[in-house]
Amino acid sequence: MHHMNEKFHANTGYRLAEQKAFQYFASLYDQVMDKTYVTNLTEDIQIWKRNHIHHSSWLSFFSRGKRKPDTRDYYRYIQWLSYTGKLDDYLDRSVSYIYMRDLGKALDSADTQTRIQRVIADVKRYLLQSTSANGGDQPEFMNVAGVYRWSQKEGIEATVIWVINKLGSVSSHIPEGMVAEQAQRKLIKIIIGVILHVMEEMDDAVSPDERSRRLDEAIRLGYSYGLTYPFIDDLLDSQLLTVQEKEQYSHMIRTALLTGSVPELGDWTGNHMQLIQYIHSELSDAFEYIKEHQRPDTQQTFFEQSYVFFHSQDIDRVKDLTRANYTNEELYIPIILKSASSRLIARSVIGAPEDEGFEQRTFFYGIYNQLADDFADMVDDMREGAVTPYTYYLKYHHQRSDLINPFELYWAVISYLIHNVYNSDARAREVILDRAMNGLKRYKERVGVEKYDEMMGIFASGHPEFNRLIQKMVQKADDVDFFDKLLRDQMITHLKNDSKEKEGFFNTIKIVREQIDHQLRITKPHGIPAMKEQLIDAANYSLEGNGKRIRPILTWVMGVNEYGLDASAIVPLLRSLEYMHTASLIFDDLPSQDNASTRRGRQTLHQVHNSATAELTGLYLIQKAIGEQASLDQFNAETVLALIQYSAQKAEDMCMGQAMDLDSKGKALTLEQLNMVCFYKTGVAFEACLVMPAMLAQAKESEIATLKKFAYHMGIAFQIKDDLLDVEGDMLLLGKPVGQDSDNNNSNFVSILGHEGACKEMWEHYCLAMEALEQLPRNIAFLKHLMNYIVNRDR
Repeated sequence: MHHMNEKFHANTGYRLAEQKAFQYFASLYDQVMDKTYVTNLTEDIQIWKRNHIHHSSWLSFFSRGKRKPDTRDYYRYIQWLSYTGKLDDYLDRSVSYIYMRDLGKALDSADTQTRIQRVIADVKRYLLQSTSANGGDQPEFMNVAGVYRWSQKEGIEATVIWVINKLGSVSSHIPEGMVAEQAQRKLIKIIIGVILHVMEEMDDAVSPDERSRRLDEAIRLGYSYGLTYPFIDDLLDSQLLTVQEKEQYSHMIRTALLTGSVPELGDWTGNHMQLIQYIHSELSDAFEYIKEHQRPDTQQTFFEQSYVFFHSQDIDRVKDLTRANYTNEELYIPIILKSASSRLIARSVIGAPEDEGFEQRTFFYGIYNQLADDFADMVDDMREGAVTPYTYYLKYHHQRSDLINPFELYWAVISYLIHNVYNSDARAREVILDRAMNGLKRYKERVGVEKYDEMMGIFASGHPEFNRLIQKMVQKADDVDFFDKLLRDQMITHLKNDSKEKEGFFNTIKIVREQIDHQLRITKPHGIPAMKEQLIDAANYSLEGNGKRIRPILTWVMGVNEYGLDASAIVPLLRSLEYMHTASLIFDDLPSQDNASTRRGRQTLHQVHNSATAELTGLYLIQKAIGEQASLDQFNAETVLALIQYSAQKAEDMCMGQAMDLDSKGKALTLEQLNMVCFYKTGVAFEACLVMPAMLAQAKESEIATLKKFAYHMGIAFQIKDDLLDVEGDMLLLGKPVGQDSDNNNSNFVSILGHEGACKEMWEHYCLAMEALEQLPRNIAFLKHLMNYIVNRDR
């Protein structure tokens, strides 16, 4: 009975929302037909332009140093806004817009204005501090280290670690045919939107613990709701699933929303079983989490709005551009519903109390953004055969005189919002018109003047005088930029660059690893004694295992890509590093030390031969490493000698680290002691990989010191991840047994700090390593992605 009631409410809720949308559309339609929006907006724009049309004077000739930089240069642009005195107005319209669009606020409220001004002050303070401290081209809150630092201030480190892992998992499961960067951006945007709603509901009286709890909940709810974009909307919009698969999948989603319970996956009849199983599992968990955090009095609202959103999307999705007889209502009603409900859900998902003003403003506001987005995406939508008001009008306006012009309706919506929703408030008029002009300017810049004029000839020909006014504003109006657009552009660029860099990172690893693998095998000269032949066979057995080769790869990247050293000249150094590392593993695995049975996916050397052979093989590889370093004959002899001395010192440190590790068995170490053991055992090897090529390139001492600092934190982060994998990993992926530290009674980061504490400590060292990278005189993308690989790896 409970399920039947929910089904009844969802259907009833949709019908009520549909009636409201029909009434709204009828009002807009009347405005378009009788052109009343033109009269209203002409007067509005005449008032608006006073703050946006600036007549140049002879003084501007002397102000060339103040010319506006490209907004892609984030920090210079913010500095320019501050320098020219435009930053306050820029932030005012940007924050006001967020309060209108995302939070559904009216700008004529004194309380809202107080909150807006407080946010502006905080953002301005942050921007000015970050632009003076950061010379990079990426805002720190767009990198993982910056987000984690924020989480530490808010006391929600575990939550942010959780969502970082979740975002990574989602990204890795986005199949070909869907855009991973777009999915990430939408998901992040939703999470931020839910956080904004939660922060808006809190005041200064909320305790730090309660604030942390609510932010934790907001992030998890935001992620849970945000999953619907990549895994419902984008998936159903893509060509990945067959028609039958889409019907099966849509039925499952609809059933969940109507009954309040996610159905079992059952017998999936399509070809994408593994993907659907992952999505079903994630969405099921997300659905249950949202349900658990709904109050009884808000759960019905959540299900109703969710159903309105899904059903209106579904109606819109199945439209066919070849069908010529859609009515205006069929084109616009689903758009009004889906654009409004997507924003309404962001508030209902947190179980916020009813707010009639918010619901009314948000309902009417949604189509404004949707029409602006559809206009911007019109060319792509037309190419893909998608039905939007713009693509449909483009295709059929010559044969369908009854079709309403979506560009005219867009301006009618703007007029309705300014005068009917926001009661002709001057601040609302300013922000809405700023946004409208900004959208047209950005579109014109993106598609070019010729294409822009072609589109305006089609869509803006109905009222020439009004169009001339609009085009004059597009051409001459200034100060209509928005911070969220700047961040959007930055995020898109960052995600694309990050994806490209990540692909380059793994390609480099693959290519260089193959090159190194071919160089490692030790040849057996003709006529050598049998015992030496046995040692060489044993050494090659250990070298031929499925090793990651991180150390020599790192040296190759630093030497060749960063310092411009000849690739063939440093081959002996690469060999020496892998020989040293493999020797250390042979010793670590011995029965007298860690007593390991598996290494690199195969039996350890002492299992294949015996301990004595393993010990001698380790010594043999160390001597081979020294010999390789001594053969670096294309470099200055003094530099090579210094490198060998440095290498010997690091080898001593590694021995000391292993001795400290063995001595610690059965003892409860402090975090400081464990850090020391970890650095000498693991960190010094990473340091050597970075410092040795820098020495050969005769880099400055200050740069070498920074590399050492980076290596220190990278080494500890690496070891913590190893300890975490020892607890949670998969032996088949790791290539060695899990649970070794526990079996050997060894102290490690998990035993000392617990699982959550070890995760936090790893991310702290991740941040410290990334912050050290910022001090280097060169942008080394490989090291950034190496750190990401280290903390996210599964082996």
